[in-house]
Parts: sequence; structure tokens; C-alpha cells
Amino acid sequence: MNSNHFTRRDALKGAGALAMAVSALEIAGPLAWTPQRASAATCLPDIQFDIDAFLAAPPQTSATGVVFQLPPVHTVFATAKLQRTPTRRDQRTLARALDRLEASYPFGARHIITIVSYGLPYFSRLTGGLTGGLVAEHLPRLLSDTSRYVLEEAVAGPTDVSPANPGIIKVPYNVPVALESNDMLFTIRGDNAQFISDVLAWLAGSNVLRGCPVESPSFDGLLSFTSSRYQFVQMGLPKAVAVQNNLAFANYMQHDSPMWLGFADQQTSGNGPPAICTFAGNDSARLTTATAGDYFDNGSIQHLSHVILGMLQWFDMSTATTPPKPDGFFIQRVQYMFQAPNMVPGNTDPLTDGGGPSFLNNTNNGPGYAAQEAAGIVTNIDPATGLPERRMGHLSCLQRSSRAADGTPIHIRMDGPGFDNMDIPDGSNQAKLQFTIFVPSADFFRTMRINQVSSDLQQEFGVQDIKIGLERLLTATRRQNFLCPPRRHRAFPLVEFT
Repeated sequence: MNSNHFTRRDALKGAGALAMAVSALEIAGPLAWTPQRASAATCLPDIQFDIDAFLAAPPQTSATGVVFQLPPVHTVFATAKLQRTPTRRDQRTLARALDRLEASYPFGARHIITIVSYGLPYFSRLTGGLTGGLVAEHLPRLLSDTSRYVLEEAVAGPTDVSPANPGIIKVPYNVPVALESNDMLFTIRGDNAQFISDVLAWLAGSNVLRGCPVESPSFDGLLSFTSSRYQFVQMGLPKAVAVQNNLAFANYMQHDSPMWLGFADQQTSGNGPPAICTFAGNDSARLTTATAGDYFDNGSIQHLSHVILGMLQWFDMSTATTPPKPDGFFIQRVQYMFQAPNMVPGNTDPLTDGGGPSFLNNTNNGPGYAAQEAAGIVTNIDPATGLPERRMGHLSCLQRSSRAADGTPIHIRMDGPGFDNMDIPDGSNQAKLQFTIFVPSADFFRTMRINQVSSDLQQEFGVQDIKIGLERLLTATRRQNFLCPPRRHRAFPLVEFT
């Protein structure tokens, strides 16, 4: 056991990018508990992120009547660059490595769930590049504009710190967003923190997997990891991390919330069925040229971003030692997160233990509701002016474009809390949102991100910056889009044609 431990640590020490996630995991991991789950399904999904059957736990209903399902507790996002174009031999090596991993750790939340995705730089390496016949023949295009691929580079969001947005300044860390150019993204998930660490070490070259000698995949210098980010999702875990680290806002966090901002966003109604997020789509929505049987039919776009959260702003605290002001009370936070007017009254004490419940319904009010909020048609009367308040909830803005005509969400989010020092100028550990989402096209996500800000409505109705959802709290420091291929083509897609 000790020799395996040292082998693991030595391997990770030699792969610094993977060690970043392990360091973060060592902060939150010991505070988590391992859920009891039944045996998972055995028929592996061609849609890589279709994992509901592998959670082996039925959805739960909160005391407030919200149906929710918690994902695997631990997730690591590991990005990588290639040093050369992969060969058919490399393709076979990666396929064998993924199969060997799942032989040791069966696919499911009890063990390990692995998802592999690819960035535009990967497809640029293939014969002919992005304009060549190979990519052009197989990569789906937008139905709305067939000159555009489903996979495009990420762009700075409307409120990201970027030369594209002169005048945008974020507090407390004014960090510019980096639009990354990685070839690959490995998403590794599971309930057991030690299993996650073991897999990372094996990928880094430990040659040990689940306590047994197993040769690590050899790519002859093909692949190098560039970053790793750790995410944890469990009821009460963010508050436990806050208490453990003496964070100034710990007392104001809900004891049962799985998210830093206090409201659980794991409602089953908030995500669409996996098929609607694929290129082939389903009866509710089909946004690309892909059809069943195509090479990438069950593929999707996976957007990954790294976000610093302004927690003192969320609770309207001027400093870490001053108490929250009224804009940080529960009824205000509900309206910033969900919609206006206030959905529930909350507790008599609007601050302690969050001031109210963490599980509230993600109600679909339709694509026009944000405009009604901005116009003051559905909002409360502002006591300071005696006039209808002009504000827009985070979810109201997203719903301008996030759902099909029949109301079905066209996305699956797999985001969650993080706590580390990545991209923090002073090197301190801070609350993060490790954000990933699966959608049918990069353009679909870009439109959602624009609507999340709704600058058009802000200008039309004169809505103050502070009254728009969560924008003032979010500092995205990294963004990239990836293509998540079907499982059957998850190992270096299209290389077999080169």
C-alpha cells in the first residue's frame, strides 16, 4: 500500500498540471462522504455524457417539493495538448487505455466515469485541416447556416474581462479571460476521491491501477497535460469547506446546498434529455445537419470555463469583516438567481443558514419573461422610488434561448463548486464555479451567454448593472469549446481515415 502511495505521488509530482487538481481535491475530499449507490447499468451509452443510468440512484424530492438528482461527488477536468498528429497506432493505444481503465473501474458513479472531448486544434491537425475534405465530410454544420461548423472557438462573453469589452472591470479579481487552445479534454468523475487520484496518477505514468501493476498508456511523447480543475458536488459540502477554511461568509450559507451560491441547480427539470443535446437532436429540437448513423451523430459540444465567484458581493458585504447589507438578503438573492418577483418569503432571519431553502423550482416562464422583468411589468415596487423595479433574473435571461419550442431544455449542465488558487493573483484559495455544459453547437452556447447578460434589454429599459442576474459575481478566466464525440469514436476521432 505504501509503495503504491509513493508511486502515485511521484507520478503526479512529475505531471504538475494534473497535480493541481489533486491539491484541490485534498482540501474538499476529506470533508465529503461516499454515497450508497446500487449497481449501475451495464449497457454503456454511445452518448458519452448520458450517465443517468450510471448514477444508480433515483431522483430525490426536497422538502420544498423540488425533484433533483445529485451527480458524482468528484470531477476533474484535465486539458491536454498534442505534440504531433496522432496516428492509427495512437488511436489504438488510447482506445485500449480507456477500455483498461473501465475494466479496473467499471463505468458509473460508484467507480469512474470518463468523458473524452476534442478542441478545434485537434481537428486542425487532421489531413487537410479544417478546410480539408476529411473534416468537411464528417463534421456537422448548423442548419441555420451550413457554412458554419458546430464546433467553433469560444469567444469572450459580454461581461468577461477582455479587450473586446473595454470598460468591464471585475471585483475583487480583475483577471482577463483566456481563450484556450487545447487539443483534448478528459472529464473524470466518481464518488470516491481516492479512485479519482489513482486514475490521474495512472495517466501520469504510475503504472499502478487500483492497487495492481497496470502499464500506464504510452503515447511516445504525444500528449502533455496543460491544466486540471477539481469540482465537488454534495449537499452541504460548500459550507463545510467554507467553515473549514474560515471564510467570512460561511455563516450565511445554506447547510444543505451543494452549490456556493446557496441554491441547488441539480433539478431534473433544468436539463434536457441527452439526445436533444446531440448533433442529431430529437423530436423536440434538431439544430445541425447531422442525422442518425452519421459519424458524429451522438456527439455534442462541451463548453468548459473556469470562473471566480465574488462571494462577498453575493452577500452584499463591503469587506470580509462587515455584515451583509439588504441586497444580500435571501429574497434579493432569489430574484438574482431565478426570477422576479420574489418566489418565496424565506426565514425571519434573512441571512443565517442562507435565510431560506436552497431547493427552489427552476420554473420555465418562457422566452419573453426577461423582457417583462426589465420593463417592470412583473416585478415588485421599488420602495425607494415607488415605481416598478427593473431587474432580470439569471434563469429568466437564459430562458430567452435555452429551450425548445415545447419547453424542453436544450442543454445538460455538469457544473459545480471548486476551491483553489488557479488564476488568483494573490495565490489564495477562492470559491470557484467549474462550469461545463453540453449543447448541440458552439453557436447555441454563444447565444445563451449573450442572453445571460441581455444587454439589449438593459439598454432598452435602463436596467442597472447590479440588477442583472449574476454577472457582477462571475469572473471567467478561461474558456474553450470542445467536441464530445460518440463513445464509439472517443479515441482520436477520424484518425482511422488518415
